[in-house]
Amino acid sequence: MLIAGFPAGPWGTNCYVAATGPGTECVVVDPGKDAAAGVAEVVREHRLKPVAVLLTHGHIDHMWSVTPVAGTYDATAFIHPGDRHLLSDPMAGISPETAGMLLGGSYEFAEPDDVVELADLQTLELAGLALTVDHTPGHTEGSVTFRTPYGEQGVSQVMFSGDLLFAGSIGRTDLPGGDHPTMLRSLADKVLPLDDDIAVLPGHGEQTSIGRERATNPFLLDLLRADGAPTTAPRRGI
Repeated sequence: MLIAGFPAGPWGTNCYVAATGPGTECVVVDPGKDAAAGVAEVVREHRLKPVAVLLTHGHIDHMWSVTPVAGTYDATAFIHPGDRHLLSDPMAGISPETAGMLLGGSYEFAEPDDVVELADLQTLELAGLALTVDHTPGHTEGSVTFRTPYGEQGVSQVMFSGDLLFAGSIGRTDLPGGDHPTMLRSLADKVLPLDDDIAVLPGHGEQTSIGRERATNPFLLDLLRADGAPTTAPRRGI
């Protein structure tokens, strides 16, 4: 399996390109601001054909380039219905600091020509990959993760976690559509039951694993202890 990832734009959002191997179709996950050039480079290097653009959620730092990337390759965009409105109005979901970064610019956003809405526990068969969708609200109403079998180097699956789970932290919940108790339920219901050997490719920062986060992430440790103790680790996302 081929997975290429790179941080894009001022928010350092991780964009991923996944395929069964070189010279095949591929999917693009979370093309944020300035990601189009990076996608094009990966596609050229590995002779790939993007057929789908998968969005873990609708925040602007993850979907800025969805329409140009989908349009360039005639690919279908996939997003949960809870966040679909952000495709055409991403400013509805941003933080004050993000709005400040964009002051003085003139930006127009529109849905890609072909948009498909995601559902919880759906399996997508795309580019030769089987991707399981888990609806994980909390960071946004329509946040999802994507899991696909890997089977190499002791890793059973790869999970594209968006802004649900990071190395040592979780996504912020103080933006429009965010809710901390809902986030904790998503982590308890959708993350804690997973196998330790699943690799986690987050929306920001370094790769991790379910086992590492179960053992060290203060938010998951609180859930495991079920004592409700407050945590001080920073939460991430725009």
